[in-house]
Amino acid sequence: MAVTMRQVASHAGVSLKTVSNVVNQYEHVSVAMRARVMAAIDELGYQMNVTARNLSTGRTGMLALAVPELRLPYFAELADAVMSAADRLGYTVLIEPTTGDPAGELEVLRSPRRSMTDGLIYSPTALREADAAALAVDFPMVLLGERSLRSDVDHVAMANEAGGTMLTEHLLARGCRRIALIGAHDAEVGAGSLRVRGVRAALARAGLDPDGLPSAGSQRWSRETGRAAAAELLARGETFDALVALNDAMALGAMRALWDAGVDVPGEVRVAGFDDIEDSEYARPSLTTVNPGREEIARTAVRLLVDRIEGRADAASEHQVPAELVVRESTG
Repeated sequence: MAVTMRQVASHAGVSLKTVSNVVNQYEHVSVAMRARVMAAIDELGYQMNVTARNLSTGRTGMLALAVPELRLPYFAELADAVMSAADRLGYTVLIEPTTGDPAGELEVLRSPRRSMTDGLIYSPTALREADAAALAVDFPMVLLGERSLRSDVDHVAMANEAGGTMLTEHLLARGCRRIALIGAHDAEVGAGSLRVRGVRAALARAGLDPDGLPSAGSQRWSRETGRAAAAELLARGETFDALVALNDAMALGAMRALWDAGVDVPGEVRVAGFDDIEDSEYARPSLTTVNPGREEIARTAVRLLVDRIEGRADAASEHQVPAELVVRESTG
């Protein structure tokens, strides 16, 4: 016979409500109480009855995650983290690639498929402030990212500006004085522009001219565009002793272009990226990068969405996950 939540409560010596709060990862539960309930769950082998929950609540038990494309490593790894976090709360995740263009991102919000899911974790990269009205939806939603979309929805962001500053200060500490930048393409507030702002701020504090950055832009951040951008810098005859790519995929592509041109990394040019994708650890040389807290972003987004779905949320909230510098071989 399946173990019930009431049996878990009795075994742990707590109320049924406390067990429910722990199972649903409600944040206002003490560490000691959570550990006590989780120990009882493990000892008894309790498993949430998802079917019964869905029948009683009229919910589907499914969340949607809308991301630009799964070919980009960051979003593939984010999707994996979201699925793991949702599974722990008894939810399944439907992935909706938007292709990263405005039409695809807006279509997700209007799609009849929204009736198949209880809520949406939404990561737009192409929408602008003029599109903000589209976020006034009648279903639970959590917004990821940094676009200048003002709306009354829960929002989870990474520390992009702080991450750009960390990378630049690290390169300056390594003796770099001519830092090139690839990936900047957009003056509107977004992940890229905030990372660039952090780079420029660190240069200015060091007494260097942030307007003198050699740069090459690309709207799509991929290995191929990173390779092309670095090749462009070399073809233009730009001189630089470090290169910051606005994501790891571009950094990996840039390292290939530098290798093709006979430029030693990190001997002649130090290279750094952003996102700490799995490939960055196994590249040769391994890539210095910023870990944006992807797992915490996923856990926070899923918890916020489930709280809203299950009626435990009030006003919309803003959350920024701290970033961490990860130093590897590419910066020496």
